[in-house]
Amino acid sequence: MVLITICGLWVVAATLTALLPMRRQFVPGVTLLVLAPVLIVLLGMEFGLWVALAALLAFLSMFRNPLRYFARRGWGRVKGRHDA
Repeated sequence: MVLITICGLWVVAATLTALLPMRRQFVPGVTLLVLAPVLIVLLGMEFGLWVALAALLAFLSMFRNPLRYFARRGWGRVKGRHDA
């Protein structure tokens, strides 16, 4: 029951973060991005593989652009603001 409550709070936090202006979304967005895999693993341990897979697909859908950016940045294909 506690895990479901924590996941519900994560969803509310994600919704409130989406309502913020873009320049204020970075810190809460990265925090949610880091916490999501932990919650997905816990969901998988508690409810099984299918629930974890559904949560993973939802996570990848919601964070597809930030994950794509960080992947490209990690591969050296995107330069940061201060790289010239």
